[in-house]
Amino acid sequence: MFYPRIIFRLIHINWVLVSHGLDEIVFKTHLFSSVRYFAVFSPSYWLKPKTEPRAVRIRKALEDLGPIFVKFGQALSTRKDLLPEDIADELVKLQDRVPPFPKETAQQIIENELGMSIAKAFAKFEAEPLASASVAQVHAAELHDGRQVVVKVLRPDIEAGIYSDIGLLYELARIAEKFWPDARRLRPMEVVAEFEKTTLDELDLMREAANAAKLRRNFEHSELLYIPEIYWDYTRRKVMVMERIYGVPVGEIGQLKAKGADFKLLAERGVEIFFIQVFRDNFFHADMHPGNIFVEVPGKYIAVDFGIIGSLSLTDQHYLAENFLAFFNRDYYKVAQMHVESGWVPNTTRIEEFESAIRSVCEPIFEKPLKDISFGLLLLRLFQTARRFDMQVQPQLVLLQKTLLNIEGLGRQLYPELDLWQTAKPFLEKWFKERMSPKTKIVETLKQIPQIAEHFPEIPALLFKTLENAANEQKRADRQQEELKLLREQMDIQHRNTIWSIYIGALLIAVAVLLR
Repeated sequence: MFYPRIIFRLIHINWVLVSHGLDEIVFKTHLFSSVRYFAVFSPSYWLKPKTEPRAVRIRKALEDLGPIFVKFGQALSTRKDLLPEDIADELVKLQDRVPPFPKETAQQIIENELGMSIAKAFAKFEAEPLASASVAQVHAAELHDGRQVVVKVLRPDIEAGIYSDIGLLYELARIAEKFWPDARRLRPMEVVAEFEKTTLDELDLMREAANAAKLRRNFEHSELLYIPEIYWDYTRRKVMVMERIYGVPVGEIGQLKAKGADFKLLAERGVEIFFIQVFRDNFFHADMHPGNIFVEVPGKYIAVDFGIIGSLSLTDQHYLAENFLAFFNRDYYKVAQMHVESGWVPNTTRIEEFESAIRSVCEPIFEKPLKDISFGLLLLRLFQTARRFDMQVQPQLVLLQKTLLNIEGLGRQLYPELDLWQTAKPFLEKWFKERMSPKTKIVETLKQIPQIAEHFPEIPALLFKTLENAANEQKRADRQQEELKLLREQMDIQHRNTIWSIYIGALLIAVAVLLR
């Protein structure tokens, strides 16, 4: 059922677009385009300046529409190769410059969550936020022992807006499943469910703090990435306090140049960090847009905002690694074969035909620097190929694909000459070699020893029971064999009796005929 609240939300979306002078978007959607004629009754339609640039109007419309639309704008802002330059530059403001909520509200939330006054919790607290994003805003502060921190505060009443938009996405997905032929392959309901899970995870700052703590352990003493420390005594569901960092925002290319950043090293390390998180740790930061990434010159990353974290099943991790490595080696037959084996395409697919299609899409992009690769065109051709071979979307990989696009977009900004393939290939080869080595197998076996030792006292009884069951099974099998033997003997006797009865009957009939 298409609930009235969903209809009202769609009307509101179109109303906001029209009020920002984005009439052409409403007309192209062919959805409630009549809203344009009612918008003249809105004061904002007349009071809002019509001379604002297109990019500014788009950015403000996304801000007015709420967190999910802001996140959509953030994702687009990392792909300057796919958008007009003016729009891409304006959408960057959505990364950490969304209009803040009142400082009095922020202080009230902090005091309610911590159960103490601002003055008791902090020696200093800056009421004006350092940054403000779609889900939360951040304030600088100082603890009473002198440690410099930032205080992240969840936006008030954010849940209602997010639940409303997720409900809208579910309804649109249901409509798609009914009326869109490609829906079975693209699995919109499962994609929305995956999106819902990651989005709602962001609304619990305790979960985010736990994510940060795990990432910090994973990269402890690393020269690639630094994760700030979490202060658990001041962290609650709607408030998180962590160490303040002082890096250069990764999007500030001018500042990085002035401070002598090594852009080639940064681009290569960005790729390496991605593969380490996905394959070594199976725990990856999945919201790596420039607003969440800073640089310690010359080439060390600092990450913040850990609300969206991804991981893979061991099966998906294995198939993904094999696909990447085969792709880097241009072994398209292996890529096609892995897609069939993993169930990502139907098992009726002709591997040679699928291999040829993949080669025609991927071969032209090898041996080209990042700046010469049109990923927009590549993605379009990959989608066309996927549709042709009835390849289903894997919802569990959507978050990973989004992260990879963010990393690639980051690399494009920092060092367009980056050879993406040659940077990633050595890491994957090393990972495979280590994973398949005898040492790794021994370590994995040793890890299981505590579990084996825990059940060791039960082993004799289990062994006896197994042998007893096997003996009983053998006895049952012997009895069944004996019964079958007797049954066959009885059937043979009956068969012989039947034959003799036929012979005797025939003989009697013949004698009767002769004596007639």
